[in-house]
Amino acid sequence: MRWPRQVMSLLVVLALLVGPPVALLTVVGPPITGWPTSGQLRAWVQQPLTEQTLTAALTIGAWLIWLMLAYTVALRVLVRLRSTSALLRRLPLPTPLQATASGMAGAAVFGITTNTAAAAPEHSPQPLAAGTTTLHDDAGPGGGESHTIADADGISVADGWIPRDVAMQVSAAASLVWLRRRRNYRPGLTPGDQPGSDLAPLPRTVASVQAALADNPAPPVAPSSYAITRLHDVLPASGIALTGEGALSVGRGLLVTTLLTTQSRPTASLIISNAALISLLGPAARRLIQRLPLTIVESLDEATHHGHPAERRQHTNGPRQAEDTPGVSGHPAVVILDEKDCDGGDLTHLADLSMGTAIIVLGRWPAGPTWHAASSGHLYDPHDLTVPKLRLCVLDHVAAADLLAVITPGEPALGATAAPVEASEPVRPNPRLPRQSTRYRSHLSAADTPRQRLHLRVLGDPQLLIDGEPLTVRRSAGLQILVYLAAVHPTGADAAQLTDAIWPGLPHHALTGRLYTALSDLRTSIRDACGLHVIDHADDRYRLNPAQLAVDLWHLNAALRHATTAITPSAEVWQAVVDAYPADFAEGRAWPWLDPIRETIRRRIIDVCAASAAAEPDPDRALSLLQAGIRIDPYNAALQERANRLLHVLNDDNTDTGIGSPYRR
Repeated sequence: MRWPRQVMSLLVVLALLVGPPVALLTVVGPPITGWPTSGQLRAWVQQPLTEQTLTAALTIGAWLIWLMLAYTVALRVLVRLRSTSALLRRLPLPTPLQATASGMAGAAVFGITTNTAAAAPEHSPQPLAAGTTTLHDDAGPGGGESHTIADADGISVADGWIPRDVAMQVSAAASLVWLRRRRNYRPGLTPGDQPGSDLAPLPRTVASVQAALADNPAPPVAPSSYAITRLHDVLPASGIALTGEGALSVGRGLLVTTLLTTQSRPTASLIISNAALISLLGPAARRLIQRLPLTIVESLDEATHHGHPAERRQHTNGPRQAEDTPGVSGHPAVVILDEKDCDGGDLTHLADLSMGTAIIVLGRWPAGPTWHAASSGHLYDPHDLTVPKLRLCVLDHVAAADLLAVITPGEPALGATAAPVEASEPVRPNPRLPRQSTRYRSHLSAADTPRQRLHLRVLGDPQLLIDGEPLTVRRSAGLQILVYLAAVHPTGADAAQLTDAIWPGLPHHALTGRLYTALSDLRTSIRDACGLHVIDHADDRYRLNPAQLAVDLWHLNAALRHATTAITPSAEVWQAVVDAYPADFAEGRAWPWLDPIRETIRRRIIDVCAASAAAEPDPDRALSLLQAGIRIDPYNAALQERANRLLHVLNDDNTDTGIGSPYRR
């Protein structure tokens, strides 16, 4: 227990702060009773070392030591208060409308229940009002657990906010990154020969968005955020200027949101000036936008030139009909300019060129309306309060760079290296375990140990089985811990690694208690069901106990190791590897840390299929092995090409012999 030690520490500090001054004032008196007279100074010069002067010097030294101690304590207290105040500032506060609604609801409840005791309803409490910031739960039956801070319309990221529809586009773009990696992977090549950034994990902001959507899949309940396709309906036709502390953050949100829209709607377009791009992204602007689908202009005249529908048609690949032109017939187009681009310029001509164009000026613009942008992303016209507030996506430099990395079609380096996957070297059966802490040691004797066997299935839908019967894991974090330790860190992971994977983007100090709660609930559920201790804790690391638990992924790794180390592996050995892979790793789950691990395991299996097909002299059998690999990864282009070439060979052979081929391309 920590509180007795904390109380004793507080008492010692108080004793050191109060005791010395009281003792000095009682025994010696105040250090200075007044300024020395001229006679006292002459006497001190003639004889400096006297009993009185030594006592005064020691007293002054004691007071100085006490002052240093008091200064140190005061400095620590100020640092603690500053960190606490910073945490409190990040806590979401209700808006005035929400506070009023809550007060009215509370008054109504107290008024109703003053004289009447009503039974509690069986259903869950009423949902909060739209826009109220809450900690959403995703736990199964038995307890709630907060994974991310989100409101009814969007998701909060570090120093920003993303509307839910934009977050879904981010998740879709992240899925496309992994699909491109699956398509471009060439089985049999070394990792250094693979194209692209291979298995590099996606940036932290993307992982946070994926985790939030996985935990809170419900659609928004109120359209308080506006998609790019609706901007021209809610903004003035002549364009607006944005000022305020959130202007640049909103500009980054518009940049990212428009580029995401172009992924699903090629008719959408973005025109941005070079000055605005540097203001939004800083020195890294040129590196980030090299392959992005946008048009960079140097002046307002050039923006007008590119904004004309005829000019847009000339810059497309092939002729485009008028109804398919961006900015015409409701197709969205966004123009982002800097205030320096509009000095003495008139945006009216640019606004009249095409319908459906939203023009945004970052900074002051005397020739047009100026709206205020709050740091939360809310926009409003300070001169016309009847216009409803809008809320757009807001991003800082880091979040914008993270999201732009997954939007880029060519997928440049994502700024991270692939984490080592310990699943490639699984623990061997019944290894020697390190000395365990007694608090987690089983209380059952050897004679009383149950004969039940635990099996963790991670290939397919993850489940923990006790003698073939599934055990309900009440918290989703508990199931993630089991799967993560089995696949990523079979030799053990510390608390920081677990929290980074399960709750990306959130501070560690806010998650330690949540992790311990999930671990305690998981241990209790397993112990109550079968009396076994599956998760060992030693040297500040958590690991699964292979003596108590069997994992299908470990059996797959053992089959792979046997096949790759055999001198002359037979077809039965390769087939055993394919049979040990019934489905994708954690199929159906959208946890953000899964994709690199899932893709690593999938590649090892299709490598087996490609290698065994290449070594197979029988073309029919080789084609069957390639088809097995295609069933595992139908997006891989290399397997498709090899299968097509083999089909051509089989078709030619069957044509020469006059036998009709059952294979069709």
